[in-house]
Amino acid sequence: MKRRQFVKYVGIGLLSATTGAVTEFYRNGGLAQAQGNPSLNIQWLGHTCFLISSGEMRILVNPFRTLGCTAGYRLPSVPANLVLASSLLFDEGAVDSIPRGTRILTEPGLYQLPGMQMQGISVAKDRLGGRRFGRNVAWRWNQAGLNILHLGALASPIETEQRILMGRPDVLMIPVGGGAKAYSPQEAQAAIAILNPKVIIPTHFRTQAADAASCDIVAVDEFLNVMAGTPIERKGGNETISLTPASLPSQGSLIIVPGYSFA
Repeated sequence: MKRRQFVKYVGIGLLSATTGAVTEFYRNGGLAQAQGNPSLNIQWLGHTCFLISSGEMRILVNPFRTLGCTAGYRLPSVPANLVLASSLLFDEGAVDSIPRGTRILTEPGLYQLPGMQMQGISVAKDRLGGRRFGRNVAWRWNQAGLNILHLGALASPIETEQRILMGRPDVLMIPVGGGAKAYSPQEAQAAIAILNPKVIIPTHFRTQAADAASCDIVAVDEFLNVMAGTPIERKGGNETISLTPASLPSQGSLIIVPGYSFA
């Protein structure tokens, strides 16, 4: 069967995706630890799209086109060293507008980049085993001494093999707004219980950007109600989320709701 996704990356070698190699990399902490653990800066650009940076490394995840649930957001036109896409759907894989020469990853596998590794984990996107929307790529990597897991947009449960590859994230970006291809608040809660992250950043929820006639997801408050009892920190406007290993909760989890300025 032909693969639905493609890789557009010059100079990256695809490694064998063995659990042992992945585990060893994350135990060693990757490039960021060798560079002295600069802060990890996370800027939400709408929907499941984030710019994640530390030092000179800038990673753009899930650039989108403006339609449906993303209709009122600004296009995520920001410079980046690397672009990750969880699928090639318009709301999370609009890679055709990325400047020529930018490194782009869209397929699962273990990739060797200069000084760091990136793990793409294949998960069914929908509740029908991928028969409706195909596969989703969850991205895991270490940056600034933190283990990061961006689940993309998926509605299927996490299986044992996928859980092993995902490990325990320090920072988890997880869809919470429901709809045909993303976790409902209750499904997100179940996935969080499996992954046991330290910081939870909800994604893929309804905001004023949504086109009311074509967006079927709910607001983040429904997820926060389901997660009652978990500490919550809300960011305002385009406020950047800045994290270091020392800033993580010593026990339990913290939910950080990203902010977006529509002004």
